[in-house]
Amino acid sequence: MAEPVIVCEDVHVRLGAAAAAVHVLKGIDLVVAAGERLSLVGPSGSGKSTLLMTIAGLERPQRGRLKVAGADLTGLGEDALARLRGRAIGIVFQSFHLIPNMTALENVAVPLELAGAADAFGKAKNELVDIGLGDRLDHYPAQLSGGEQQRVAIARALVPEPAILLADEPTGNLDAATGGLIADLLFSASEKRGTTLVLVTHDPMLAGRSDRVVRLRAGRIETGEAIPIQAEVQSA
Repeated sequence: MAEPVIVCEDVHVRLGAAAAAVHVLKGIDLVVAAGERLSLVGPSGSGKSTLLMTIAGLERPQRGRLKVAGADLTGLGEDALARLRGRAIGIVFQSFHLIPNMTALENVAVPLELAGAADAFGKAKNELVDIGLGDRLDHYPAQLSGGEQQRVAIARALVPEPAILLADEPTGNLDAATGGLIADLLFSASEKRGTTLVLVTHDPMLAGRSDRVVRLRAGRIETGEAIPIQAEVQSA
């Protein structure tokens, strides 16, 4: 097995405060190897997206240990977490999260500019050309189709060359044909760059393209082990 790039040990996450707090993740143990493609599946409310956001450092575990890209997230402050995301973690959301008053090129250049990278706009342009949006550089999100917006979001996530790409229902807002193109882009980018891909999905066909499928239920990994891909697809 390749060197692990994500290690969760007895991770517990509660969301909300005081009496309204909800125990969302209840002792997650998970190891993801560098370059692996892994899908998190399970019913709504099972904790899939919370686990993804915890790996990204956007949610904090109240108990357990979480190591991502060589860093122990447990003791990191917000600034250190932001720096880790900037260099090692790309995130793709279902609803794109593009900045509406910025062009496609500007949206993709943002993480590079924040990191002080040289030639941010040149690298952003190359990324957009690489995914087939070379003729949309100066278009704003409202001028792009849903599939084009998601491709811009993927380019933005990939342009810093992160070790890990996290995708939360990346095809959820798209029709089947467009969703298939987005899936092709995610998996080909992971393979070409050696990027670890962890995605949350309700789509059994998308999950079936992964190296492993892990099912969550009620905040726990249901079996404690990865489910064989074919068995998962057939049972969905």
